[in-house]
Amino acid sequence: MRPVLPSGRHNAGARRARPLAMPFTPFHLGPGAAMKAIGGRHFSFMVFGGAQVLMDLEPLVRIYMSTAILHGPTHSVPGALLVGAVAALSGKPVSEFVLRRLGIRHQPISWLASCMGAFLGTFSHVLLDAIMHDDTQPWWPLSSTNPFLGLVSLRALHLACLAGVALWLLVDTWRNFRKRR
Repeated sequence: MRPVLPSGRHNAGARRARPLAMPFTPFHLGPGAAMKAIGGRHFSFMVFGGAQVLMDLEPLVRIYMSTAILHGPTHSVPGALLVGAVAALSGKPVSEFVLRRLGIRHQPISWLASCMGAFLGTFSHVLLDAIMHDDTQPWWPLSSTNPFLGLVSLRALHLACLAGVALWLLVDTWRNFRKRR
């Protein structure tokens, strides 16, 4: 059974109704946390997070416009490449500016770390959304099929994302422990 948009919000041309939803999910950060644990200074978690937000600008606009399809071209391989390029180029200076303004001490973000955060962010985002959203077409424009839909249950997907955060916490705690010795 599909949920329906709240009353007063509809799209006469829609194939099916969609619920209003929060387009920015914190679960998308789980793989980034795991990648930070593995990649260390060669991976920017800040740029990864920014890439997640950029990816979901399209669904946010589509929710506002009450369209039937929320995950359009940005949620495909070509879309991930384009959004990743924007995130990589803007992520390094924006992240360093934000960290500096907040007074947070950090290592400089290299262009490699920015690119790793951006592109791993956008491609992991497409994969996660392809697993859980039936309107995602990861191989667009070559194919409208989604071979990842339902690959694992939503519960298993969320637990895997949380496991990424747990891995990062363990590795970061271990690294800090070793530094103090």
